[in-house]
Amino acid sequence: MAAAFAAGACAQAQVGPSTAEAARYQGLHAAAHAGDAARVASLAAARGELNARDGHGRTPLHVATFAKQRGAIQALAKAGADLDLLEHDRYDAVTIASVANDEETLRLLLSLGASAKQVTSRYDGTALIAAAHLGHAGVVRQLIAAGAPLDHVNNLHWTAAIESVVLGDGGPRHQDTLRALIAAGANLQLADREGRTPLQLAKARGYAEMVKMLEAAGAR
Repeated sequence: MAAAFAAGACAQAQVGPSTAEAARYQGLHAAAHAGDAARVASLAAARGELNARDGHGRTPLHVATFAKQRGAIQALAKAGADLDLLEHDRYDAVTIASVANDEETLRLLLSLGASAKQVTSRYDGTALIAAAHLGHAGVVRQLIAAGAPLDHVNNLHWTAAIESVVLGDGGPRHQDTLRALIAAGANLQLADREGRTPLQLAKARGYAEMVKMLEAAGAR
């Protein structure tokens, strides 16, 4: 039940601008949503507020990330926008791109200096935990390369390795995610609140391939 609750809540927590919200945007928010990099640069030069917030706490960078407007992201970064701010649900641009499985936007954000190390979301998690939960293995590898904390424990007492098991389906995507975490040296002995390790959780769910990987890595 805890896993189902967390999965559903996480899916609902990250909220991009609705069509109605986007239609009301003005200034940098409107330019960011439309991907108008020239307008972003012009407004920034005219001292537009680069880190202004909409009603949900989203900055123009958050809006551009939700809309996958990479030209606007580059223009905002060049103008000096803060790349690591959290919106009201405590998501940053890196986590937004990670949850969306938007590897290209994530790659851009990380290259511009956005952090993969922040504590985000109402679960006190990280972008890595969110990506592991969803089985976004390519994103997981990018975040690991960017120095994301492998063994962060969120307020559900789950790590990225645990989430790849308990919130996955044991299939190829989550297997690949767990494989990446193992290769990076994630601590496989960290347990959930009931004292269950990733190996024990995989065995309980009948995830044979995950069990093989974990046992080969020396997990207990």
